[in-house]
Amino acid sequence: MEPSPVGEKEEEGGSFRASEHQHARYNPLRDDWVLVSAHRMKRPWQGQLEKPPPEDVPRWDPNNPLCPGATRANGEVNPKYEGTFVFPNDFPALQPDAPEPGDSDHPLFRAAAARGVCKVMCFHPWSDLTLPLMSLPEIRAVIDAWAELMAELGASYPWVQIFENKGAMMGCSNPHPHCQVWASSFLPNEACLEDRTQRQHLSQHGVPMLLEYAEQEARRKERLVVENADWLVVVPYWATWPYQTLLLPRRHVCRLQDLRDGERDSLASIMQRLLIKYDNLFEVSFPYSMGWHGAPTGPYLEEDCGHWQLHAHYYPPLLRSATIRKFMVGYEMLAQAQRDLTPEQAAERLRNLPDVHYKQRAKEMS
Repeated sequence: MEPSPVGEKEEEGGSFRASEHQHARYNPLRDDWVLVSAHRMKRPWQGQLEKPPPEDVPRWDPNNPLCPGATRANGEVNPKYEGTFVFPNDFPALQPDAPEPGDSDHPLFRAAAARGVCKVMCFHPWSDLTLPLMSLPEIRAVIDAWAELMAELGASYPWVQIFENKGAMMGCSNPHPHCQVWASSFLPNEACLEDRTQRQHLSQHGVPMLLEYAEQEARRKERLVVENADWLVVVPYWATWPYQTLLLPRRHVCRLQDLRDGERDSLASIMQRLLIKYDNLFEVSFPYSMGWHGAPTGPYLEEDCGHWQLHAHYYPPLLRSATIRKFMVGYEMLAQAQRDLTPEQAAERLRNLPDVHYKQRAKEMS
């Protein structure tokens, strides 16, 4: 299957319309394909309806282990923090002193050592304040803490994964605004895949893949959601999730800790704008999983990683409303990813949403 550009602008005047006819799109970052079947949005829905996130989260709860002054499961008491707060995960998936697995007696039964460190980072002392409702200085503090953790853990570990699961729909077990940071002694699958594809693109084309991609999307505009002088957010051409986005810097940056002071300020601004649009889409605290991908660290700090371009993925599950989500099952699990509206449709809808949060608009009108 050979990739070919598909979009509403290219198809005008022809018989094919991306918004009406199924087609496959190539994802060069993952070296795979996604099936686009936008006409499926017309089908009736009698499936599962999700519960919207609660609107009555208490600002402080002594029984919430992420709140300032609360006692966690291991008996430790949180400080009465007023900004960000980082602590070791009480239930870590990776530990630094795990023993080596034994030698395999057959190539079909292989195991390898997996060591690391897992941390939790609270964004803010208030449980009812998500990132889009935080101030720009507060979001900037989160970015600085991310960069500090990347530099600290990346000094010895080859991969540091920052990720936020927001909302119970995405498996988040606590409504308090927070993320996790897992540093591993190995490169995970997605990191290995992106390393290979970006390295190959630079070798073949002489420019980092996502730097070239950002320049193309900035020029084409049809999948652009928000932009500023240093950053842009697009629904990627190859997006899998309905309102998936990709956050990209305009200049060549390998790692989060390499961002300049002004770029961190503009990152706080564009994150706030994107997340406000997400919340405004269905007027609900929008669930998603997001994470940063940058050049590997640890021993890779001494190597040339110029093929890498820093970026953040946002994967939200909601499809038609606050209660109808996209399920990755059946064909997606057994064949390949499939989406129910075009990336261009999703980008246009997000782009046209107000820049003022719906909760703030409600306060102004009351």
